[in-house]
Amino acid sequence: MTEKAFEPYRGYREYPVEEMKQRAADFYLEMKRRRSVRHFSDRSVPVEIIRDCIRTAAASPSGANIQPWTFVVVSDPEVKKEIREAAETVEREFYTAQATRQWVDALAPLGTIYHKPFLVSAPYLIVIFAQRHGYDADGKEQKHYYVQESVGIATGMLITALHHAGLASLTYTPANMAFLNRVLSRPSNEKPFMILVTGYPVDGAEVPVLQKKRLEEVAVFGFC
Repeated sequence: MTEKAFEPYRGYREYPVEEMKQRAADFYLEMKRRRSVRHFSDRSVPVEIIRDCIRTAAASPSGANIQPWTFVVVSDPEVKKEIREAAETVEREFYTAQATRQWVDALAPLGTIYHKPFLVSAPYLIVIFAQRHGYDADGKEQKHYYVQESVGIATGMLITALHHAGLASLTYTPANMAFLNRVLSRPSNEKPFMILVTGYPVDGAEVPVLQKKRLEEVAVFGFC
């Protein structure tokens, strides 16, 4: 049995209640500005910014602290082009043959179609893989716990970090993402979770007019 190791928690910082309220309100307004962008500039972004944002994501909690994620950063134009071509192939089939009319109609107000130019115009694609299982030092398969939940939390923290740094992003999940293992040479135990597109929005970029649900529609305080 692995021996338990603990240390004093020195990272916690307590704030006066009024400051806590202000920080919570300010952060809400900061994140309320975040929008998914589909029109990216090709302006370069220092890779150090991407590295630190991924460090933030990798600091998120995970089941049994397994950290079952791999973030593949793509900026090479040829690789981005290959990803776009493969993605548009599967998306074209999805939109023309697989998707229900109800699903296509639901996506229409967002301007979502099978053309994905943002996959080459944005300076970075961060392809997130979920490690379904791992391997120990002897090559024996090692079980991972709460993989989807863990990777989802890390992805949320990554989106937040990119926005906080001043970048726009877009969450993109092709109808079939298996091609990403081939293009990016990832092992079979890693399952594509999402392509996170990031960079500066193009000048004059537009976003759909959306209405978020009210707090009363998404939260229950009746047990407080």
